[in-house]
Amino acid sequence: MNKRTPDIVVLSDLHLGTVGCHAVELTQYLNSIEPRILVLNGDIFDIWNFKKYYWPDSHMRVLKCFLSMMANGTDIYYLTGNHDEVIRKISNLQLGPLFVKDKLVLDLNGEKCWIFHGDIFDITMKQTKWVAKIGGKGYDLLILLNRAVNWMLRKLGKGKISLSKRIKDSVKRAVRFIDDFEVAAMDLAIQNNFDYVICGHIHQPKIRGYENEEGSTIYMNSGDWVENMTALEYDGQEWSMYKYAEDEFIDKEASVMVPVRKELKEVAVIG
Repeated sequence: MNKRTPDIVVLSDLHLGTVGCHAVELTQYLNSIEPRILVLNGDIFDIWNFKKYYWPDSHMRVLKCFLSMMANGTDIYYLTGNHDEVIRKISNLQLGPLFVKDKLVLDLNGEKCWIFHGDIFDITMKQTKWVAKIGGKGYDLLILLNRAVNWMLRKLGKGKISLSKRIKDSVKRAVRFIDDFEVAAMDLAIQNNFDYVICGHIHQPKIRGYENEEGSTIYMNSGDWVENMTALEYDGQEWSMYKYAEDEFIDKEASVMVPVRKELKEVAVIG
C-alpha cells in the first residue's frame, strides 16, 4: 500500500487497554500514513479502566506503529487527558522524537493552532471524578452491547448503529453539555487570539466555525477510536476530517475526507 503523507495528524481518545478500542482498524490506518507530526491528544491509554489481564496483541501493534513512525522521522506529541492524567507528572518530558505535554501550540502558515484534550472544561472531572469513573464502567458495557447488536444487524443484512450516540442525541443535558464544551473552547481560543482550537475528550468529531463580538476561530474535535474511528489531518494548507472506512483497506479505495476552509460556518459533523 502506498502511504499517504499528511503533514500533521491528530488522534485522541484511543482508550488502549479497554474492550472498546478499535485497535485493529487503528493499526490499519496508522500503517497507511507517514505524517511529519502525529499529535496524540489525550486518553490514548485508559489508565482508569486498565486491567492487567486485558492487553491484546492488537493493542501492542498500535504501540509498535508509533515506534515505527518515530524511527522513520515522525515527531510524536503526547498530550495528556483525564484517563491518562498520571502522565501529567512527566509533562515537558522529551525522549528523542517523543514529546510529552499538556497542550501544544503550532504555527501553521502564520495562523496559530491550539491543541489540548479538553477535560479542563468538564466540571465532572474536577469535582466528582469517582462519578465519572463509574460512568466509564457503564460506557464499556454499552460498547460491548453495541457490538453484539451490530453483529446481529450484520447477520440480518442491516447497517450498524451507535447506541451511545443515540443516547447522547436523545438526552437534552448531554446535547447541552457538548455545545457548552465547544463554546467554552472557542471563546477561550478567541480571547487568546488562536485561529484554530483542537480538542478531544467528548468523542464528537466535528469541524465548525464560530465568531463572537471579540473575533472568530475554527473549532475541531478529532473524535475517537471507540465509536467513530476518526482523525484530523492537515496537508500543509487545510484541515480535513478522516473517517475510517473498511472498504478503503479491502478495495484500496480513497478514504472518506471532508475538507475545511477558514469560513465562519459549520462545515463537518461526523458521528
